[in-house]
Amino acid sequence: MNVTHISEILGAEVEGIDCRDVSDDDVAVLQTLLWDRGMLSIPDQDLTPDSQLAFAEKWGAINVNRFFTPVAENPQVAEVLKDPDQELNIGGGWHTDHSYDEIPAMGSMLYALEIPETGGDTLFASTYAAYSNLSEGFRQALSSMHAVHSSRHVFGYERDAGDRPRKRLHNPELAVQDAVHPVVIEHPGSGRPSLYVNPSFTVRFDGWSKAESDSLLAYLYRFGSRPEHTIRYRWKPGTLVIWDNRATWHYALNDYPGQRRLMHRVTVEGVPLAGIN
Repeated sequence: MNVTHISEILGAEVEGIDCRDVSDDDVAVLQTLLWDRGMLSIPDQDLTPDSQLAFAEKWGAINVNRFFTPVAENPQVAEVLKDPDQELNIGGGWHTDHSYDEIPAMGSMLYALEIPETGGDTLFASTYAAYSNLSEGFRQALSSMHAVHSSRHVFGYERDAGDRPRKRLHNPELAVQDAVHPVVIEHPGSGRPSLYVNPSFTVRFDGWSKAESDSLLAYLYRFGSRPEHTIRYRWKPGTLVIWDNRATWHYALNDYPGQRRLMHRVTVEGVPLAGIN
């Protein structure tokens, strides 16, 4: 396989592999690369829902999203679709998937089927870089803190129904997840420290009120999404992108009105998260 870094701090493109025919050794190499780079782009794939799922299963158990529409061919593969008449998209804001779970998902594998002629890019941010670029004193203060994450305000009844991407999100009664995680985690694969709060699912610091938490969280979100921590990824049909939720945020841009965008997503389970020493 041939590996090219997308930027100095984040992302890698991996060419020369067929995800339908990879060995355990190949997967181990890809995992090590993902733990370091946070996001991998694997172009020129020809995946059915079943073959995408089979590749994901080589990485770990599958996390079936409670709220997304599954594809007709396989209930473990989620459909990420925006039709031309839709105004809102899924994932249209900085977030880390499944941080509201007690054991958050490792990451997701998103396969591009239909891409708009213009727009539809995804932004990625390195939470490794965000943490390392904070001052030493700030890093020390955050290392002893925990934060509360929740699904209720995004997928549940607490969210205004008019704000929901029409017909694409389901089961609001299942959005009852709340979890507490360290603000700075030790990445389970790389051992590197990573900032583990995100604008979509983190609601406050543990032991703090929301009002007390909001200004500090807002600062961290602005800092984490600074240009030097991010890349803008342009999709091509047939590309599989894998991201690590413990090392990145991502943001699906909603800048293609009147166009269609179709992806298939499989999410892989993670492990419990621990803070740094």
